Amino acid sequence: MAPIVQTNGLAPVQNSMTSPWAHKYRGATVEDLDPPPALSSKPTDCISTALMNAYERDYTHLTVVSEDTRALLGYLNIPRLKQLLKSGTVKDSDYVEKAMQKFRRRGNVYKVITMDTPLEELEAFFNGGVNGNGPQDFAVVTDGSRRFVLGVATKGDLEEFVKRRPA
Repeated sequence: MAPIVQTNGLAPVQNSMTSPWAHKYRGATVEDLDPPPALSSKPTDCISTALMNAYERDYTHLTVVSEDTRALLGYLNIPRLKQLLKSGTVKDSDYVEKAMQKFRRRGNVYKVITMDTPLEELEAFFNGGVNGNGPQDFAVVTDGSRRFVLGVATKGDLEEFVKRRPA
């Protein structure tokens, strides 16, 4: 990465080779967001249980994993789930599999987000770049081999990080 150049001893000016986000994040990674540990549901869990777990932890997304292999199958978007319950599309006694959004594995290349992913890449992912296939509301944080779900990072987490970080 090209260095930031000082002009007149005032604020740094970015060189044309520097990322436009370099000053905002200053080398921070997903680990600096301190994402809470992932909370996963199984497809056979009741929606009411998953919803209660999300409320208790103030989570907006829950990952859904296989009971046998712990493989990531999809996720529950809690605001969407509330709409499905309100409209009567699902009941709180239904299984999570009825309301979950499944990951489509065939033909899709997913961006691996790890604790070491720079926040510039995470922001690009949220904005639809870096294999994002359109704007994203959250990112599943895994280990490098995608074997373990470590947490979930949201656009809100990124915005809060920028707000609380001194300029």
